[in-house]
Amino acid sequence: MQYAGVGGGSVGGGRGVDCDVLVIGGGIVGLSTAHALSRLAPGTRVVVLEKEPGPARHQTGRNSGVIHSGIYYRPGSLKARFAVRGAAEMVKFCAEHGIAHEVTGKLIVATERAELPRLHALVQRGRENGIPVRELGPAQIAEYEPEVRGLAAIHVGSTGIVDYGRVAEQLAESSGAEIVYGGAADLISRRADRVAVRTTAGVVVRARVLVNCAGLQCDRVARLAGDEPGMRIVPFRGEYYDLARPSLVRGLVYPVPDPAFPFLGVHLTRGIGGGVHVGPNAVPALAREGYGWGVVRPRDVADELAWPGSWRMAARHWRYGAGEIHRSLSKQAFTVAVRRLLPAVSSRDLVPAAAGVRAQAVLRDGTLVDDFLIRDAHRTVHVLNAPSPAATASLPIGREIAGRALSVLRTA
Repeated sequence: MQYAGVGGGSVGGGRGVDCDVLVIGGGIVGLSTAHALSRLAPGTRVVVLEKEPGPARHQTGRNSGVIHSGIYYRPGSLKARFAVRGAAEMVKFCAEHGIAHEVTGKLIVATERAELPRLHALVQRGRENGIPVRELGPAQIAEYEPEVRGLAAIHVGSTGIVDYGRVAEQLAESSGAEIVYGGAADLISRRADRVAVRTTAGVVVRARVLVNCAGLQCDRVARLAGDEPGMRIVPFRGEYYDLARPSLVRGLVYPVPDPAFPFLGVHLTRGIGGGVHVGPNAVPALAREGYGWGVVRPRDVADELAWPGSWRMAARHWRYGAGEIHRSLSKQAFTVAVRRLLPAVSSRDLVPAAAGVRAQAVLRDGTLVDDFLIRDAHRTVHVLNAPSPAATASLPIGREIAGRALSVLRTA
């Protein structure tokens, strides 16, 4: 694989690069797509454009590293199908390439009686999705996690942990694609027989098919290509703490999620390195790459305010959002939320850690898109929502996207 220079001029020393498929976005979904193209159609010429100096600098490299089982997702949905298949494939991929990983299992714990019906519904959903689940009472919870308290729980055996940044690096190395770092797409021209993309670094790439895997920027890339995606990305920052006493948690512990929101709530996640992540919450970010309250980008804020769906979403979910903001601004409030699962924790146990930003697609009517959203256009495939479990499911998702791109190649 060749890593192209990213200075002035075009790839290859002043010339445009012709390829079959051009992928915008070097996160795990874009790299999985490039990887799948090389497996499904050997000899396909693939270029990946990534605006950062390396892969996985945003959503892929800033999450809790969980290999999700698929228990939360509606049977038959893309999320359910991709997650269940993807979890097994991710474990196999990591084993084949020597990437550290572990199938740990996890607990989903109900701490209030009102959560018990939702917990029981998850048991049924898990079984419908073919996932191994075991129902637990308080004493059995303590066998798995002595410091965790709850009225009931379920143990999900197929959940695991991995470093997705390392997975993305391996996908980049084995994809066979030419990867061009250091320039964002700023002009897209589509013609009857090809698509041309220019980057802010002055690189021009011509391709027969364009695949938009730009994550936090995917709606903007779609509009650059001349397509109205019918949604906008509204960024939500997830803030984490590290647990100063990681011995309090043996594995992975989650609350019962609220089905009205595509967020899982504050949870406890032991990582590959042995530390324990606590979080995330979900607060509106003031920039698409806004990893703290001090990062404000007027263009991003203006885009959010101009989209009618943002206002409708806020009107519908303001109480939930206010609670998340309160926990963001008050460490004590965040600690109270954690203590519902882990009573022994104190605010002194929580050490600030790196935050992440989630690219949440919001429709014009304010609906938070909960499933994968992939749309085809002229010589283009747009990935407009790749929610959790996108990293877990990246290998089958990559094949799905690659298959669509190859269909365009065959009919063009």
